[in-house]
Amino acid sequence: MTGPPAGLRYDVRRTSVRVVTLDDRGNVLLFLTVDPVDPSVGTWWELPGGGREPGESVAGTAVRELAEEAGLVVAPEAVGPATWRRTTTYRRRGRRVLQDELVVPVRVPGAAPEPVRDGRTPEELEEYVGHRWWRPADVAASRERFFPGRLPELLGPFLAGTAIEEPFERWS
Repeated sequence: MTGPPAGLRYDVRRTSVRVVTLDDRGNVLLFLTVDPVDPSVGTWWELPGGGREPGESVAGTAVRELAEEAGLVVAPEAVGPATWRRTTTYRRRGRRVLQDELVVPVRVPGAAPEPVRDGRTPEELEEYVGHRWWRPADVAASRERFFPGRLPELLGPFLAGTAIEEPFERWS
């Protein structure tokens, strides 16, 4: 992973796992997201995922985050390898976050299963205002805003098995 620029100030640093969740049709689950503290940021589409707990495996984080954020239950064996690595910084809820991310693929059964909100944190209930199962080609062609920011460009190569070491991204 390409590290942050020298002197970057941040409030929180963490390691996160992002999940490219694929249904039986090969569509990808994305959450429509807002910053409830700063509505001027607008909306964006975001991969499910979140912070890795101490001692937790990458697969364990992916399994837990999918269950919490979408109510999708998968076995750790369903989590593919973390072949996309990145470091990013963004502002959310008035704090600057510096995040080392590992991106993994997971296949879930069914066509566009409806996410369940029951396991979400209070913050996620405020931030996730919608969802959509996107065709990868539609992500690539979209002019919408995404997190990761280069998702439209990198999703296809990631799904094709390309290992990605993404340069540092200052998302916001």
